[in-house]
Amino acid sequence: MEITSRSDASFWFPPSIRWGSIGAFLITVLLVFPILVIISSIFRPFGQVWHHLLDTVLLSYIVNSIMLMFGVALGTCLLGVSSAWLVAVCQFPGRKTLSWILLLPMAMPAYIIAYTYTGLLDVSGPIQNNLRAIFGWSYGDYFFPQIRSLGGATCMLSLVLYPYVYLLARVSFANQAGAIIEASRNLGRGPLSTFLSVSLPMARPAIIAGVSLVMMETLADYGTVAYFGVSTFTTGIFRIWYGLGELATAAQLSAMMMFFVFSIILLEQQSRRRMRFYKNEYRVKTKLIQLKGSRATIASFYCWTVVSIGFIIPIIQLVVWAASRWRENLNNAFVNLAWNSFLLASTAAIICVLGALFLSIVKRYSKSNLSIAQVEIAKLGYAIPGAIIAVGVLIPAGWFDNQVNLISEAWFGKSIGLILGGSLGILIFAYLVRFLSVSLQTLESGLSSIKPSIDESAASLGVSKLNTLRKIHLPLLKTSLLTAFIMVFVDVLKELPTTLILRPFNFNTLAVRTYELASDERLIDAALPALTIVVIGLLPILLIFKTIAKSSNVE
Repeated sequence: MEITSRSDASFWFPPSIRWGSIGAFLITVLLVFPILVIISSIFRPFGQVWHHLLDTVLLSYIVNSIMLMFGVALGTCLLGVSSAWLVAVCQFPGRKTLSWILLLPMAMPAYIIAYTYTGLLDVSGPIQNNLRAIFGWSYGDYFFPQIRSLGGATCMLSLVLYPYVYLLARVSFANQAGAIIEASRNLGRGPLSTFLSVSLPMARPAIIAGVSLVMMETLADYGTVAYFGVSTFTTGIFRIWYGLGELATAAQLSAMMMFFVFSIILLEQQSRRRMRFYKNEYRVKTKLIQLKGSRATIASFYCWTVVSIGFIIPIIQLVVWAASRWRENLNNAFVNLAWNSFLLASTAAIICVLGALFLSIVKRYSKSNLSIAQVEIAKLGYAIPGAIIAVGVLIPAGWFDNQVNLISEAWFGKSIGLILGGSLGILIFAYLVRFLSVSLQTLESGLSSIKPSIDESAASLGVSKLNTLRKIHLPLLKTSLLTAFIMVFVDVLKELPTTLILRPFNFNTLAVRTYELASDERLIDAALPALTIVVIGLLPILLIFKTIAKSSNVE
């Protein structure tokens, strides 16, 4: 190891100024600024458009959003908890394979599965066409559930979001103390009774955390509810901005939507405030329940059905559609879409990783309450829906552009035009606000595994903090850096509402093009970009599975 002068440490933390902490503070202020812009809109006068909303559609936005959130929460809880318990506690054919296959729907964006099942189940779809052909029915002679409805949106979101609950619940069930479970069984309780009275209460914190994530993702969804014609907060924000051009009213509606987001966070924390759960490090490993005969068949069939409806059937349909027109659709336009998406996602991912690395390093070195608070505040953006962040970014960008143009007209007699608004820079900044938390949590986890004694040893040898970072931390963080990059890359690739609002004119991505084609009922043409998003979305699933496979507690 190269020995350098301790004076190099001033690059990071001069004793008097601490530039690293100042830089972290400025980054945090920049990240939280769009959220503060939205909150401040509450104090602005409410215009006529707001009163029109109050008299007409605002109640439907609130009711539909609440019904959708709780419906999806219930659906994901039933699917995620039941499949997690079967895989973690029971032994049946295909259990090990299902343990990771059940995560695959996480790679399927909700708006893509919505388009796919609409093509399958709609009036003109193959299922209803075959029913009419087989039984000689005409439209109206039979009952068939309406896919384009609040219930349909609830089902679609439940199918792709249940892995959030499944993953956390499965780890919790697998890590529960075997002695407690065995004691319950020895007292005469059967598997179902033990699950309801012992396993489920012990897994409650993990389940609540998963359901809270699901509810926030549901509230942030735009593609599914817009395609199904369900009026929610996100569709309302788009209608007000695009239809009426009222950015101030859209910001006020976004502020009301943020109230729901913060309510979910507070409810999740309140539900666990008085609960205490301790892990037994010397636990007895839980003995798996051996399912045989019809019970084993039912368990296996149930899990395969869940993953088939949530991933296998949609992916097969997308492959069939994409293969039917791959010669027409695999052209220069698709290559440009793929390049735009790759450029946008990779740039945003690199910036997020660099920002997260800087904040996490400052937190590790300074160890002050301020640095810890800054990192926690920087994570706030992930809990805010993309449509809200886009509006929060657009308002100050529009104000800046207007001021520059006023000055330009006064001094030079002509207008410069848009500078920030409608630029890739403002879109990438919105991604930074939204997804920095993803990379930050990953890098914090990686840094926490590096013992502080390593830093102390390097400091005692006169190695500067910069060289410690370069020669020790970065090599040890290679896996965490790659994981953070992939997670943000895929999230940006799938992001729809933020891109729709802030993208430059005539600039499309795979997600936007998929939405446009599906909105025009060109579902077969939308299959290729949708399939590309899903395939790339499998990368974080593989990383998650690799992490689980390394765990000694979860088989």
